[in-house]
Amino acid sequence: MPERFQIGVTRDFLKPDDSLGFGDIGLSLLDADPNVAWSFLPVNEPVLRPELITPYDGLLVLAPQVSAATLEGADRLRIVARFGVGYDNVDVEACTRHGVALTITPDGVRRPVAVAVMTFLLALSHKLLIKDRLTREGRWAEKLDYMGQGVTGRTLGIVGLGNIGREVLRLATPFELRRLAFDPHVSTESVRGLNVDLVSLEDLLRESDYVAICCALTPETRHLINAPRLRLMKPTSYLINVARGPVVDQQALTQMLQEHAIAGAGLDVFEQEPIDPADPLLKLDNVIVAPHGVCWTDECFLNIGKNACQSLLDVAAGRRPKHVVNSAAFDHPRWGGTDTPAGLTVGD
Repeated sequence: MPERFQIGVTRDFLKPDDSLGFGDIGLSLLDADPNVAWSFLPVNEPVLRPELITPYDGLLVLAPQVSAATLEGADRLRIVARFGVGYDNVDVEACTRHGVALTITPDGVRRPVAVAVMTFLLALSHKLLIKDRLTREGRWAEKLDYMGQGVTGRTLGIVGLGNIGREVLRLATPFELRRLAFDPHVSTESVRGLNVDLVSLEDLLRESDYVAICCALTPETRHLINAPRLRLMKPTSYLINVARGPVVDQQALTQMLQEHAIAGAGLDVFEQEPIDPADPLLKLDNVIVAPHGVCWTDECFLNIGKNACQSLLDVAAGRRPKHVVNSAAFDHPRWGGTDTPAGLTVGD
């Protein structure tokens, strides 16, 4: 009888009392497959050591880094299923070199992250956080000094028109916003019917009342929104970042907010996480911040978990999973030299 497909789950999914920190993340899917066995890694480490993962055919990974050193000697490993869409904590080239498929879960985060964009947009427009403070501090009469901004007819600019960016377009439709997008990898033909105009990044920044960052963090997008580009934004505009902190030059953004050169910002991500409590950004009253978790809901984590678990089950069953970041990994001899793992024998 063939050995069961062994899956390791990084231990940062657990609270200190060993209960699941995210609620139901679909691990019951793994329990239901008799050909699969899974367990949490014995320790929680920021960078996974190779000896931790050698017993496993697949990994479900939250935050720990999967480095080139991690993969040395991990001859059984076939798949790293990243819990989420960002994969900057995984060495993709090393995975490809070792024949390890890396998957992400865009289907699980698409709606929750897009909702987070609209949450920031509406909260900023209505100055919700400021009005909350006025009420709590007995400053009721000052509400006339903080008039909100209606969204009808305003312009929403989306930087990165992928899975999440397109969902933002759908959610924004009832608000009658004009929609712009910048994405050098997207063609005009592919967005036909979405009621969005593709423009240059500079034009998007000049014309938008709300700039939503929805692109992945890559070497090309690091500090994509830098000081000169921030200076293109209107003084009445807002920046919203739900992608990755380093896409925006945080020091330059802080200066813009301090000078009121833009109206405000909604930030779920930062250049360094967690952000230093003494960071000057946190002293400003024209920014709403969240701890890289504004989209965290039961819906979000259940769908992410189901997607990630399904990728692991697909490989265990000899099927090619969805949303593979590095398709070239299937060219490795461990997959039989084909671009699909059909016919894979578990435990090979």
